[in-house]
Amino acid sequence: MNKNIIVTGGAGYIGSHTVVELLAQGYKPIIIDNFCNSEKSVLKGLEDITGKRIDLFEGDCTDKNFMTNVFAKTKPVGVIHFAAFKAVGESVEKPLAYYQNNVVSLLVLLEVMKKQNCKRLVFSSSCTVYGTPKKLPVTEQSPTQKAISPYGNTKQIAEDIIKDQVVANTGLSAVALRYFNPIGAHPSALIGELPLGIPSNLVPFVTQTAAGLRNELTIFGNDYNTPDGTNVRDYIHVVDLAKAHVKTLDYLYGKSNFYDFINIGTGTGTSVLEIVKTFEKVSNQKLNYTIGNRRAGDVDQIYASVDKSKEVLNWKTELSVEDALKDSWNWQLNLSH
Repeated sequence: MNKNIIVTGGAGYIGSHTVVELLAQGYKPIIIDNFCNSEKSVLKGLEDITGKRIDLFEGDCTDKNFMTNVFAKTKPVGVIHFAAFKAVGESVEKPLAYYQNNVVSLLVLLEVMKKQNCKRLVFSSSCTVYGTPKKLPVTEQSPTQKAISPYGNTKQIAEDIIKDQVVANTGLSAVALRYFNPIGAHPSALIGELPLGIPSNLVPFVTQTAAGLRNELTIFGNDYNTPDGTNVRDYIHVVDLAKAHVKTLDYLYGKSNFYDFINIGTGTGTSVLEIVKTFEKVSNQKLNYTIGNRRAGDVDQIYASVDKSKEVLNWKTELSVEDALKDSWNWQLNLSH
């Protein structure tokens, strides 16, 4: 039975962890990546973890000829689509690059999937589609709000495009996973988050500060309407998140002309200050941090209701924030050697 699954952006942070979990469940992942946001060293990490050589096609998901050739060669039965630019701040500075990459790549992908008769799609969406939530936790019934960044807008547009393609009766079945804040690394410390340049995410900044690569961590604002004044987010271990993608792929078997979206989180909010304190505890490192001004576009707090993922996917998180921070630190130490 054909178990070929294309993973676009499969050398990236979440993509690489998902490749590991796909292999563990008997699928055959095929990576498409152009390495604009990832490193080729990830491939060695994947081979060391899984003991398998992973098929890779290097190229751009907006290139229709390239995508057509890959699909014709590999005949995938499903796609997990991660390939997207993802920095909120950068998207405000370079909106056209974000629309070009994030929206056009999806259009090309859906067109090629239709031509090549590939029917299953798991789409990497984001809790940014909810904007500033009126009440917590955020459920799938919570209204989506006008995006506050081009990045967030590309996720909303992409969800609409997928839904419309399903309505057009093309046989496509798709689920958009709206996830919260992925952190952590593989427990082997062989793959993890690999930000190019200065990290825009909290945890790599924390680990790089602890490792002496950054002078200090700035916490953006401590006057939010939260228990300790710092932003609250739903931090999910990347390995749990990767497993959710595989569960979603399984869930799509036997469905036709089907679309849904599901929150993927822990159901618990953790503040930035709690992340810092927990990291200090698990790593035995003292972190040098200061409180800075608020950052534009940051919501006070957001965390997920996870009832639907439990019920529909039979999935829930198994790893804690402590596990994630410990794994992140081990990954950072491994990188430094």
